[in-house]
Amino acid sequence: MPTTLIVLAHPERRSFNGAWADATEAAVRAQGDSVLRSDLCQMGFDAVERAAHYGDWPEEAPFDPLKAQEGATGAGSTPKDVRAEVDKIREADRMVLHFPLWWFAPPAILKGWFDRAFQHGVLHDVDKRFDTGMSRGKQALMCVTTGSTATESAHNGKEGDINLLLWPAAYTLRYLGFDVLEPVVVHGVHGYHRGDRETQLVDRLTATLNAQKDIIGGFSTRPRLRFNADDDFDETGQLRSDRPSVTPFIRHKATFDE
Repeated sequence: MPTTLIVLAHPERRSFNGAWADATEAAVRAQGDSVLRSDLCQMGFDAVERAAHYGDWPEEAPFDPLKAQEGATGAGSTPKDVRAEVDKIREADRMVLHFPLWWFAPPAILKGWFDRAFQHGVLHDVDKRFDTGMSRGKQALMCVTTGSTATESAHNGKEGDINLLLWPAAYTLRYLGFDVLEPVVVHGVHGYHRGDRETQLVDRLTATLNAQKDIIGGFSTRPRLRFNADDDFDETGQLRSDRPSVTPFIRHKATFDE
């Protein structure tokens, strides 16, 4: 029986993001699968990685997060709140992240969850990342809302290409070894709509909630985001000249074509 971890990063539990996460849970349970939840804001998850989380970190030593995490893993002293998140990630076969896009990026609490929960030494290390990541065979899906319209979030839109804005989060998941599915994005979600526009928004959001059953049911066939394989890079970590670039973030030319 597959297990799905649902991560919600929104401060208002009654928000559309909260309802969307609930729709994901309902769809997963309808399939007879197991559900784990991490509602980060409601949990009061501390998003800031720091020495205070590691009681055995020497005061005189500058704090090194990777060394602290690796040392805690070896000593069995990983912070309790993080240990719980690590256990969920390791138990889950797939992960669904629900969050709004704020200031062209996921909310800080989600980035902080990456920083703290993706522990060095237990979920990745120097030798086990990307193609050899510890989460190989697991799948991750981002369900995202924006305040901007779809046209504003297009490749030539004023708000920036949504696919590029989400790329750092996707590549973080890729680093751990996840297969990252094509994200589901709902645009124009904000509280300033009035009249017919508000009615249209409610109709769109209701349709999204109703469609989540099909999204979850189609997990295994949903398109995957493309990433360069490990052997596409040379010994210095640069893309080989004879290998294709699959993202503007890793490309052969130093500048974009005019």
